[in-house]
Amino acid sequence: MPASLRELRQRRASVSNIKKITKAMELIAASRIIKARQRAQSAAPYARELTRAVSAVATFSNNDHPLTTESDNPRRAAMLLITADRGQAGAYSTNAIREGESLTRLLTDEGREVVPYLTGRKAAAYYGFRRREVAEQWTGFSEAPSYSDARAIADTLIGSFLTPYEEGGVDEIHVVYTRFVSMVTQRPEVIRMLPLEVVEGEEPPSSEELLPLYEFEPNAETVLDELLPLYVASRIQYCLLQSAASELASRQRAMKAATDNAEDLIERFTREANQARQAGITQEISEIVGGAGALADANAEAD
Repeated sequence: MPASLRELRQRRASVSNIKKITKAMELIAASRIIKARQRAQSAAPYARELTRAVSAVATFSNNDHPLTTESDNPRRAAMLLITADRGQAGAYSTNAIREGESLTRLLTDEGREVVPYLTGRKAAAYYGFRRREVAEQWTGFSEAPSYSDARAIADTLIGSFLTPYEEGGVDEIHVVYTRFVSMVTQRPEVIRMLPLEVVEGEEPPSSEELLPLYEFEPNAETVLDELLPLYVASRIQYCLLQSAASELASRQRAMKAATDNAEDLIERFTREANQARQAGITQEISEIVGGAGALADANAEAD
């Protein structure tokens, strides 16, 4: 049964209101992406120099540090899963969760028990609905993470890593985050955070980029004790900032698609409403003409 003119107008008004909301969310996400990318760029020099310092200490120090020592028999691994606090971001959180599930299966098949650490309400809701236990979760800052948030997560993960296995500690720490490639491409990735693998860059340093010489006071081991937690926190902050930019880009794209769909629906409802109105007018004219004809016939018979 075709919808009435009133129903079509009500649907068009509802879709118009939804369009206003999605358009506003699209503009908000677009403005926040700029800030998120600026925060990631401003943090890059500090992370780069800290990486060089840690590389130098690890290179010139002969001491084995707990954060850089591989376990002979890893039996338990922690997984930090980074998702969004809010929805309307397309498949952003779903893709990250799917990547986390793949990592969980891989580690489980290798004989490791997986201990989840979660950021974002989407991951918390996913694990809560399935009644899975989590070690720790953080929420409320997925769009604009700060260094204090990263440091709190890093301290918790480092504490778990330094705790013996018999007391509930972990032998490895992996991070699942979403890398911001471009405004149209965001890719979920997995990195192993601990035991520490110091990354100087994607390309090996050339002879012109040799590590600077450092003097360690009081000694290299003490300096490493101070630098490694900072290094872990900076890498977690990098993952959080990349995920924040990816979330906002995905939300902008999703809201733009929703706005475009709303415009298509408004055009369709407008067309159907016009057709219904024209059909109604045609029917009224037919009834008037029919009534006038019947009246004329009645008068002719009376005469």
